[in-house]
This record gives sequence, C-alpha cells and structure tokens, in this order.
Amino acid sequence: MASALEDPALIRTLRGHRAAVTGVAFNADGAGLATSSLDRFLMVWKLKAQCRAYKFIGHAEAVTSIQFSPDGQLLASASQDRTVRLWIPCIHGESSVLKGHTASVRCVNFSHDGHFLVSASNDKSIKIWSVRHQRLLFSLFQHTHWVCCAKYSPDGRLIASCSEDKSVKIWDTRNKTCIDSFLDYEGFANFVDFNPSGTCIASAGSNHTVKLWDIRMKKLLQHYQVHRAGVNCVSFHPSGNYLITASTDGTLKILDLLEGRLIYTLHGHKGPVLSVAFSKGGEKFASGGADAQVLLWKTNFDSLDYKEVLKHHIRRTHIDDPPHLLDIYPRSPHLHDEKLQSVEDDVSSEDLQHSPASVLPRSSKRKTENEVRSAVHDMDKQTGISPSLGNALEQIVGQLDVLTLTISILEQRLTLTEDKLKECLENQQQMLLQGRREE
Repeated sequence: MASALEDPALIRTLRGHRAAVTGVAFNADGAGLATSSLDRFLMVWKLKAQCRAYKFIGHAEAVTSIQFSPDGQLLASASQDRTVRLWIPCIHGESSVLKGHTASVRCVNFSHDGHFLVSASNDKSIKIWSVRHQRLLFSLFQHTHWVCCAKYSPDGRLIASCSEDKSVKIWDTRNKTCIDSFLDYEGFANFVDFNPSGTCIASAGSNHTVKLWDIRMKKLLQHYQVHRAGVNCVSFHPSGNYLITASTDGTLKILDLLEGRLIYTLHGHKGPVLSVAFSKGGEKFASGGADAQVLLWKTNFDSLDYKEVLKHHIRRTHIDDPPHLLDIYPRSPHLHDEKLQSVEDDVSSEDLQHSPASVLPRSSKRKTENEVRSAVHDMDKQTGISPSLGNALEQIVGQLDVLTLTISILEQRLTLTEDKLKECLENQQQMLLQGRREE
C-alpha cells in the first residue's frame, strides 16, 4: 500500500543573524517567526511578504531563548546577561526588563493563558513571573546544577524542567512543589517539553538520546537513539503524532510516535542545529543553527486525508504491551542516508537527504481492534462523512487508545500484586511451620 506521507520541503533560508541561532518561535497565526541568537539580537520575520526583518536590540549578552505569548502581542527573551525581557513585537521594539536571576537565563516559556512566564537559569533556580505586573511571583529550588529548560504544561497546572544534575522534574504550580523526578544517569537533558495533550514529556539528551516519559504512570514510554551527537531541542507536532529533533550532529530528525520510529532525516544546516519549532497549526517548522541560518520548512508529511488519519488512530487501539519495553528505536532498519553533506548557502529542496519509511500497520491480536477496524471499514464505504463526525470519531478512537493502555497497565499491576500476595502467604506459612517445630 502506498503511503500518503509526503516529504518535508525547504521553503526559505532566512539570513540576518551574525552568530548561532539559539531559538525559533512562531506567532499564533504562523505568519511571523521570532529568532534569538548569540549575536545579542532578536529578529522578527514576516513570512508572507519578502520584507526586511525587524531587529531588536536590548540584551547586553547572548540571547538564549525566545517565545511569543499565546495571543502574539508580546515576545519574551532570555539572555546570558541574567535578565528576561518582554518585548512588544512592533517596529519600535520596546521592551521591559525582568531582573531576579543571578546567572545566565537559559529558557523562557509563557503559560497557556499568557498570564505567567517561567524562566530557567544557571543559578539553579526556576522563576515564575506575572506578565501583567511584570514582577517575580515565586521561585522553585530543588535542582542542584544549572537548569537548562522549563516549560508549562498545556493546561498551565504543571511545569517540567531539566538540569545538568541529570534530573527531569515535574512541578505543581498551585502548591509550588516538585511532585516527580525522572533520573538519567547516562547524561542530562538539554531541553524538555510537554506533548499537546499534557500526558507525556519529551527530553532531548546530551547522550544523543530522545526519551518520552508518561507523567501519569511515571514510565519511560519510548527511547530513541537516532542521533550521533547531543540533542539540543525537540518540538511536538500539534497532533501529538510526530516529534522533530535538532542535534549537534547537524541533522533534524522526524519521529513518528505512533509507529515508534524514525521517518525522516533532514540535512540543511552546516554544523550543529540548536533550535527547532513547529508552527501552531503544524503546517510548517523552522530550525536555527550554529551556522547563523534560519531554515523555514513546509511540513507536508501531515497532509493526510481523513481515511489515513483514521488508519493512524486505529493502530493506537491495539492492546499489546505498551511501547516502553524496547529501549532502542527504530524497531526496523531505517533507510536514511545519515552522512553529513556539505551544503551551499542557498539551500534548495534538492539538498535534503531523506527517505520516507513506509508506514506499515501493526498486526492486531485482539477482538476489540478487529471490531473497531471493521466499523471504520464500513464507514469508509459510505460517502460524505462530515468533518464534525470525523472529529468525533477521531476523539473516540483516541480515548479507546487511552483506555486500552490503562487496562493493560492495570492488568500488569494486578498480576504483580497477586504474585506478591502469594509470596507473602507462602512466607507466612513457612514461618508458622517453623514456629511449630521450635515449640
């Protein structure tokens, strides 16, 4: 069966920064792109028109992170000058300074409603700021080394952070406490972010790995070893089905999270890729590199028709073991040419080195999936499925996935409990027999 996936394509190369590009961020409508750089400048690019970008000057040292507020009315930046700035992204580039950190600030991130801002710093702290009042609200201290990144969950109730102390921590913003911690003894995470549903976090590892953790079950779900150097940044597609990664090995890689495998390797930057981000609609993404270039890409691979989307979601209803049992992904050999290629300044779509992997459905072993598949097949025979019905069915299938996964976990836990109970009873019986003998 031919796959409906299409290759990502390079749209434009944006040049203007004089040093490594440390951050890329789209505004709400995807028509504007903001970038930060070690050259101390911020730039805002209007993507629809071929007009000159706005350059914002204010930070005294390198700018390390950048993000638009959800409504696009503000721009936040972090810098090695120990400050966070809030900018009005217009031609004048006015900004206000938030002071409180005592070392380089590594990351800034707005809450989903735009009312709060979280920042992570080399002073080992995470700080939460009021955007409206432009003042510090509180700080979180538990990391014992530099904090590389801190991100709000989609609902704003949690914050995920990662540090060079080799831990990824989850914080409750309401009671201001750390509620969970994931340790990785092989390296530390450079970057962390929540998936669109807020149920999982992805971490970009200094030890060349990308890991997906389920924060509800506190389990490692997927572990990818597809890069040859440290991973600097990741970005979830709005659908939650794909993850794009940026690495010091000079490549971007796109992972299909439903299939649990690598599907694209993209070359374009000369040297390390430091930042990457999908637009809010997922139709494009941008990457920034140590080569001072910003590459704008068209997604393409998510241009699936309704039938294909249903087929993707049907695979999520299988009730086999959860996908955290295998440590090394992809499960099958990938077909990508991973050789780093010398690329000229004017990068065209022909310069991409990628090869789409065929998307193969997993075999079903349970009656439930057969019934759902049969129902979907019968629906496909009909014509004129309304978008609202399609969305409803998609949500139902997604919920079935969660239910089947939960049942699988409960079955495992029940089995463990039964084994423990049996062991306790046997021990108790032995103790009673031993007591009688001694009597």
